[in-house]
Amino acid sequence: MVKDVVGNGLAAAVVETPVGALTLGARERGLVRCEFGAGRAQMGSAEACAMLERGVRELKEYFAGARREFEVPLLPEGTAFQESVWRALCTIGYGETSTYGAIGARVGNPKGSRAVGLANNRNPLPIFVPCHRVLNARGELHGYGGGLEAKRWLLVHEGAEFRESVPRPSREVSAV
Repeated sequence: MVKDVVGNGLAAAVVETPVGALTLGARERGLVRCEFGAGRAQMGSAEACAMLERGVRELKEYFAGARREFEVPLLPEGTAFQESVWRALCTIGYGETSTYGAIGARVGNPKGSRAVGLANNRNPLPIFVPCHRVLNARGELHGYGGGLEAKRWLLVHEGAEFRESVPRPSREVSAV
């Protein structure tokens, strides 16, 4: 699971999941990243490795249906606004959804649905910080760093309700 000694204190591991490979990274005090795709595994301090193993165990329990809430400490770093959005995302319960606009209102920016979307895009800990539970104003899937199929899988796994996106009519103008 963990290999390649690197002196930066970060321990990282690649975990195979139903939504594809995820690379988790941890420092001594908590998880710092969860990225879609297979990155490079690396060994950090013993404390970072222990934190990483805890994150991997909880993630596997989540995918097995045995965990609804994560308890591993999370250490996402971003701007003050991004961090406020990420805290708000963590209040969306398992199997529940919210909208970009509702999250914007919750963090004091009621017209900030695009800003919330950008903060979600910068979320360094998807799944742990559940940006997959955010839908557009129509209750449809919209944007996800791991792809819409992964977002759909996660929401179905949690039993959340959402609408499938309806293709919009083309705005092509025909030549007369």
